[in-house]
Amino acid sequence: MCIPKDFGCDRRALLRAGGALIVGAILSPASVLAQGSSVAKMRIGVIGSGHIGGTIGRLWVKAGHRVLFSSRHPDELKDLVADLGPLAQAGPIDKAIDFGDVIFIAVPYGALPQIGRDYAAALKDKIVLDAGNANVSRDGAIADEVEREGIGLTSQKYLPGTRLVRSFNTLSYIIFAREANRPDPRLAVPIAGDDPEAVRTAAILVRDAGFDPVIVGKLVDAKRFQRGSVGYGQVVSASELRQKLLLAP
Repeated sequence: MCIPKDFGCDRRALLRAGGALIVGAILSPASVLAQGSSVAKMRIGVIGSGHIGGTIGRLWVKAGHRVLFSSRHPDELKDLVADLGPLAQAGPIDKAIDFGDVIFIAVPYGALPQIGRDYAAALKDKIVLDAGNANVSRDGAIADEVEREGIGLTSQKYLPGTRLVRSFNTLSYIIFAREANRPDPRLAVPIAGDDPEAVRTAAILVRDAGFDPVIVGKLVDAKRFQRGSVGYGQVVSASELRQKLLLAP
């Protein structure tokens, strides 16, 4: 059995061990969602620790994961990590990327290309959960690109070499904070990605945050729950979201 990195375990092996709890190399959505939370806790680096990054990262800490919150001004995160205890820490972006088995990016979408340029080597082969939304008034021309190409393919373009999953982009942080771990049926969180292991890992982390993952498809399918689409802004259960998106039960 693999033990944590502090005792010499390879972190990717640890992730594979967590993924092995879900039977099969490539799984149907139903079999992923039937599983409970992860046994092996992960190390998560959060890039952008504002409303969404701070809220979801806090939920992961409460589920027992180790989280390093980062931003351009990590000193401003001292109160956040002090409130969360020893599983939480703060630091610069490069430290978060090095720390994380999984990286969670929750920044204004216009900042994504710069992150991809500045940290391309460090992010290569990392599982990355991307929660950004493109807003033309804030983000400019990249929002037009998202409308043409879809947000999943656009994010992958600017984060090349990452094992990308779109997630946690459809609702406000207030709703995520209020609805986490509510009595069944839990709130649905749609996800999409091309890498099966990355999608399995994202599904585990959605469940650990207190929600039900709904696997919509590949990155090209992430446009079905991007801003302005039918899957965006849906405060519904997993079964209701599947109905709205015409997915198999």
